Amino acid sequence: MIRVYTSSVIDAGADAVWAVIRDFNALPAWHPLIADSRIENSQPSDKVGCVRAFRMRDGGFIREQLLSLSDYDYQCTYSILESPMPITGYVATLKLSPVTDGGRTFAEWSAEFDCEPARERELAQSIGQGVFQAGFDALKTRFGRR
Repeated sequence: MIRVYTSSVIDAGADAVWAVIRDFNALPAWHPLIADSRIENSQPSDKVGCVRAFRMRDGGFIREQLLSLSDYDYQCTYSILESPMPITGYVATLKLSPVTDGGRTFAEWSAEFDCEPARERELAQSIGQGVFQAGFDALKTRFGRR
């Protein structure tokens, strides 16, 4: 089992950042790698169990299922159902914590998955830096830097 962890500090309050990312179908609005997204079966995008299907800007198609969502904890967990990446058992959590000093947000994005040992380093780097950090960088740009 591979574990990927990425964290960052965003110069905006947790309520403001959560308002952007809590919508499970909103990836194209804030993540630069996502071209389009839709929720299958017309379910609400914050309903646990809903499935989002989205295309990456490179053409990759991914389906993910929302496993939990907590407005109280500013946290959501999801799994990958279908992906061009050679991984299995992928579960990820995106969590925000308020930083009381300066009204900022500590953001954490982690994932666990299995893959062939020869691909572990490449996939961990691609997901941790290429996906998670790219999302955090976009949020930093959106909210401005101090």
